[in-house]
Amino acid sequence: MMDVRSPLASIGLCAALLLAGGCSPSDEQKQTTLEEKTAKFEQSLDSIQDPKLRDAVADLGGSLLLLERARVKLATKPIETEYGDDTLALLKHYPTPQALVDTYINGLFVLRKTSHSDYLTDLQPVFPFNFNVPDQFPFPHGLEWQSVTLSNNKVIPFQPEWSETDPGIQLSPSSSNLTNPDDLTVTYPFIEGIETENKSQPQPVSLKGTVEVVAPGKVLTFDLSKKDVGHKRTEGNITLNLVLLEKNYAEIELTNSQPLASEVGDESPNPLLVQARDSTGQFLTRSGSINESNAQVTFYEKQLAEMQKQKARSEAFEKQLTDEQKAFERKQSSHYAKVYFNGVIDNLQVNVLDFSTATRTRKDLDLPVLRFDKNSLQKTVQALPMPVTVYDDSAANWLKDASMTEDQLKNSVTISQSVEDASAAHIVFDHPFTFNDDLVGSERNSSESPVTFFTADEKGERGEPIELPTEAFELNPARGTLTYDLNLFPENPAFVVGSIPLFLATIDKNEIDASKLPKGLELKDNALIVDQKAFPADSWRFYAKDASGNYLKEILGVSHRAEEYGTAMFDVHYFYGQPTTLESYQRTDLSTVQYGFEVKLDKPESK
Repeated sequence: MMDVRSPLASIGLCAALLLAGGCSPSDEQKQTTLEEKTAKFEQSLDSIQDPKLRDAVADLGGSLLLLERARVKLATKPIETEYGDDTLALLKHYPTPQALVDTYINGLFVLRKTSHSDYLTDLQPVFPFNFNVPDQFPFPHGLEWQSVTLSNNKVIPFQPEWSETDPGIQLSPSSSNLTNPDDLTVTYPFIEGIETENKSQPQPVSLKGTVEVVAPGKVLTFDLSKKDVGHKRTEGNITLNLVLLEKNYAEIELTNSQPLASEVGDESPNPLLVQARDSTGQFLTRSGSINESNAQVTFYEKQLAEMQKQKARSEAFEKQLTDEQKAFERKQSSHYAKVYFNGVIDNLQVNVLDFSTATRTRKDLDLPVLRFDKNSLQKTVQALPMPVTVYDDSAANWLKDASMTEDQLKNSVTISQSVEDASAAHIVFDHPFTFNDDLVGSERNSSESPVTFFTADEKGERGEPIELPTEAFELNPARGTLTYDLNLFPENPAFVVGSIPLFLATIDKNEIDASKLPKGLELKDNALIVDQKAFPADSWRFYAKDASGNYLKEILGVSHRAEEYGTAMFDVHYFYGQPTTLESYQRTDLSTVQYGFEVKLDKPESK
C-alpha cells in the first residue's frame, strides 16, 4: 500500500484537537470554499476503482484538508486568555538532557490498581513526569512491554490486544483507560456460572519490557520579543529566525547546519518547544500549532495530484513517490512552526533541541508490581525507595492561594444559567478550585441565604417581587447552584436577587526543619508519616523541599486506618527525593463570605 503519510501524520491529532468549535461569520467564505473542496475531493475518491490507491489518496488528501481546516480554525478563534504552567521548567532542573532521560527511566515503577473484578487486574506504569498533549515527553521515546510474571512463576507474554478466543490468562493494554494510555490489564479466564475469586488467581509479581529514549546533545534557550522579528540569531550550528510575532501567534523558522545524528534513526523529532508569556509574566496555554511550511504543503499537494491521475496502484509509481518524498525531506534544512496561544503575547521562550549529536539510551526493565491502596489496613509503613529527584513546578502557584482574600474569592466567581428544562431551570455560581478550597474541607455550615425572584417592568428593568411556595426553588451552597421550577411560578421571572455563601479558610503557614520534626511527624527516607490525631488531614497540608529550595513532587499518599471505614491513624506521603524542609499549612478558621448577586434571567423558549 502506498504510504505517504508519515510526514503529515502529526497533522491529524493537532488538527482534530482544534475542530471542536465553529468559526466566525467573517470567515464563512473560507469555510464554504473548504466544504466545497471537501465535497469535490470525496467525489473524486468515488471514481478511483483500485481500493489500495483509493486508501492512499484518501489518507494524504484527508490530512491536507485537516491541515487547512486547522488553519482556518486557529486564525478565527477568539483570543481568550488562559494561563498554564511553565511546561519546560523540568529541562532547567537537570544539568544535561541525558540527566533528564536517566531520571525519566529510573523513576519508572509499576502499581497494581485496586480491582473490584474477579477476572481483571490493572497495572499502572508510573513515570516521574506526567505530560499531556501537546506537552509530551520532549525527546523521542518508546516503551515496549514483553511479559508479566505471576506468583506461580508462570510468564504471560504481552499481546497488543485482548483476544476473545484465548482461553488462558492474558496481558494486554487497558482498552478503557484514556487518562493512562500506558496501563495494562491482566485478564483471567471468565467461566460462565463459576465464581472465581481474584485472590485465588495467580497474582502479577513483576513486569518485563524495554524503554528507549533519544536525548539531544544540547538544548538551547532563546528569549524573543517583537524587536527580534526578522533578526536571525545564531548559536553554533543553530540559526533561529522569528519570522512574525502577532497578537496571539508566532511564526518561527529554525535551521540546523548539521545533519541529524544517526542515533535518531528514522525519527524526525520536533526540535522547537515554544512558550509565550503575556504582559503579566504568566505563561499562556497553547491553542494549537501548524508545523508544515508552505513549501511542504505545496509538495504534498503536487504528490496528491500525481496520485489522482493514476488508474491503479503500481510498485514503480509507489517507489517514485517515496523517492521524491525522501529527496524533498532531505533538502529541508529548516524546520517551521506557527504556534498559537490563548492570550496576547508579550514575549516568547523558545527551547531548541539540537539532535545533530544525540545519545540513545535503552534499558531492559524488570519491575516489581507494587500495591499502594489509597486506604490501607496495614499497621506498618511500606517503603517506596526512589532513586531519582523530581520537582513540582506547579506547587508555588497552587500555594499562593493560601493567602486568598474575600475580594479575590468574590472576583473569581462566574455565573452561568440554563432554562432548557422548565422544571429544573438553574443558575451556577462557579469559581476555580484553589488551594484555599482544598483546605475548606467538607465542614460548610451556612445560615439561610435570602433569594427573591422579580418580574420585569415596562422598561424591562426589575419590577415586583414574585410570591412563591418554598418548593419552587432550592439554593445549594456546597454546589453553588440555584435550581428553580418554572411550573410553580405564577408568571415568568425576569430577575433574581439574593446572596450565596462562599467559604474562605484562614491558613497558617510554617516552615519546619526536617531534622527537628515535632511529635506526630516522622521522616523515613522519602516518606513523611503524619499522625492523624496530631495533624488531621481535614485541616493540615504538608509540602516538602530538598536542599535546592525547590518543592519535591509527591509520588502518592496512603491513609492507614484501624478498620475499613474507621478513622485514620496515620497518613504517609511519598516524595521523589529527600525532604530537608517541610512547609505546613493549617486551617485555623473558616469564614462565610456572602456573595450578593442580581441576575437577569434568560427567557424560557416558548414551546
